[in-house]
Amino acid sequence: MSSQGLEFPATSSLRFGLRALSLPALLDAGRRYAGNLIQTAGLRPGDRVAVLAAPAPAVAIAFLGHLDSGLVHVPLNTRYQPAEIAHILADSGARTVLVDSAHLPALEEAEGLLRNGQPGRRVLLDSLPSRSDDLAFAALSSSDLEPLPPTDPGAPALMLFTSGTTGPAKGAVFSQARLAAGIGSLMRLWRMSEKDHLVLALPLFHVHGLCVGLLGAFLSGATVTLLPAFRAPEIPAAIASGGTVFMGVPTMYAFLLEHLSNDAGAARDLSGARLFTAGSAALSPDQFRQFESLTGHRILERYGMTETLITLSNPLEGERRPGSVGLPVPGFETRIVDESGRDVSPGTTGELWVKGAGLMSGYHQNEEATRQSFTGGWFRTGDLATRDAGGYHRILGRTSADLIKSGGFRIAAREIEEALESHPAIREVAVLGLPDPVWGERICAAVVLKGSNRFPAEVLAELGLHCHGKIADFKRPRALAVFDQLPRNALGKVQKHRIREAITSGLIPAVSG
Repeated sequence: MSSQGLEFPATSSLRFGLRALSLPALLDAGRRYAGNLIQTAGLRPGDRVAVLAAPAPAVAIAFLGHLDSGLVHVPLNTRYQPAEIAHILADSGARTVLVDSAHLPALEEAEGLLRNGQPGRRVLLDSLPSRSDDLAFAALSSSDLEPLPPTDPGAPALMLFTSGTTGPAKGAVFSQARLAAGIGSLMRLWRMSEKDHLVLALPLFHVHGLCVGLLGAFLSGATVTLLPAFRAPEIPAAIASGGTVFMGVPTMYAFLLEHLSNDAGAARDLSGARLFTAGSAALSPDQFRQFESLTGHRILERYGMTETLITLSNPLEGERRPGSVGLPVPGFETRIVDESGRDVSPGTTGELWVKGAGLMSGYHQNEEATRQSFTGGWFRTGDLATRDAGGYHRILGRTSADLIKSGGFRIAAREIEEALESHPAIREVAVLGLPDPVWGERICAAVVLKGSNRFPAEVLAELGLHCHGKIADFKRPRALAVFDQLPRNALGKVQKHRIREAITSGLIPAVSG
């Protein structure tokens, strides 16, 4: 079966609670929904449709319908605040938004922030229309429809927004052909097939959950059990009910390990699976070894980015090295280069560059950012890495100190700094990530206060409240360190490495909350 340029085995199915939908049923509902949406809302192939909703069958149906009709799928992080949502709606030019009832208030507030008013029509996934031009997803996906015309596999199909690490979030554009090349190659490497059953507890707004998880399973003919959220006790039960594959981020594995240490039966349940993978942040060697000790499984780590899909992976068969993200996925190449763009020798640290058919075609309506990100067809990841003589890669961090990886999210420090600078008690602020065994990195604000009679714990609590409505909850500081002055170089630039050294050495204490 196909959704225009993508080929899907008919064996796939989606389970969600008590519901079970075959892939043919999902595709049929998706075609009905997309065709009726195009007709009702006056859309054309290439128009962007944003989705702001928790994982549910309707999200999968909409994704397939967009792919089939030539509409561009634009997923939104469900933890974003209205200002962040408004930026993506404006930048993408989305004329229609699919939204569930839980996130409708945030969308309505975001609409009020847009200069030209609301972006267009709203499609309500699980509530009754409240405006005259609202559309009901159930009605669109169940009505009769004329056949849709073929779409161009090379045309834009998916727009994934970055975390805004070097400025405002940018929309990375992928065609069906690029998705098929990148995700298809990874699924073949991991030998995903119709015999597999993926337990998916990841959100459906980024590469990991939407592309590697949902799309990858459908391309492989696998069954998917879609969970509305991650809860550690539910994973062993889902594996025991037939699951063979679990994909998670290190934070999920930290909570799983805590659960397994108190439930030997859960560890036995997990041992029956075929494959556990980890990505989106670095998995600690201790977590790797603990999980192997409890379940007998060596977690397969891999590496990717919003702009590149998944480019590196430990082997399915062969050595999986703790702390390593492995070898290039077939169809991708890598280089590790110095500041002059020259390849470094094995074991030497440099910037990771990648090339392959699965890379994005570019940033939406941002030719300058696209040009700056590519050199001779190589995408400059901005990640520091090493490669040993055997070809195994290790990611060491960012070339910029302003990217924080926490709980599987890539977070721009500058965005948090901007939210904190308006607090009346703050004279100066610098945000950085500190090592954390559960979250990967813990967000810490280093501040110079306007008054000296404030308790750091009190200020940290105030900053958390101050961030509400400005940035997503997962971006607010979890630690605070008070400095008399922030260290700067001769040009006045804050030296975050010196801040980090002062905190980790204990010279400047940090309070957590």
